Amino acid sequence: MQLFTTLRAKTAKLLIDNIDTDMIIPKQFLKTITRKGLGSKLFYEMRFPNDKIDENFELNKKPDSKILLSGDNFGCGSSREHAPWAILDFGISCVIAQSFADIFYNNCFENGILPIVLKKHEIEALLQYEELFIDLANQKVASLDEAVSFTFEIDAFKKHCLLNAIDSIGMTLEKTKEIKEFEKMQKQQNSWL
Repeated sequence: MQLFTTLRAKTAKLLIDNIDTDMIIPKQFLKTITRKGLGSKLFYEMRFPNDKIDENFELNKKPDSKILLSGDNFGCGSSREHAPWAILDFGISCVIAQSFADIFYNNCFENGILPIVLKKHEIEALLQYEELFIDLANQKVASLDEAVSFTFEIDAFKKHCLLNAIDSIGMTLEKTKEIKEFEKMQKQQNSWL
């Protein structure tokens, strides 16, 4: 997982409510267990209707965007870890929406993506800017000139993990010494195991 502290990046706008995980990464692309290559399939049916590129689709016009502005209930539908994998592999490291489906929201943190919840009028105020600045430590998203600036809420533990590039596996590895000590003690006390 990559460190997330600040981000100054171009934005893409996909202001649709109820974007589900099948829209994010269609089911036919779920045959892999690797994270690489899924970015090319992100929003496939919208980016490539009838398998032909839609030059007017936002992410086709702005493939270098790292911030996605969206509507309400982003990431709803089936639990699909491939969805944040595809978003990250495409190059997007922050999604700003009015709300997120719980499983998708938590999967974002596990993969180094910052999901930011803002009110509808706040997102609308940010739409006029092609680039935004995000400061995770201060929980702020702003236009580069700071003419528009909003704070956002985030769980302190999830924030700590992003700021230190720690996922669930990383947290476990931080406890390697204690785990080995426990296993040694367990083996001594319960040699029959």
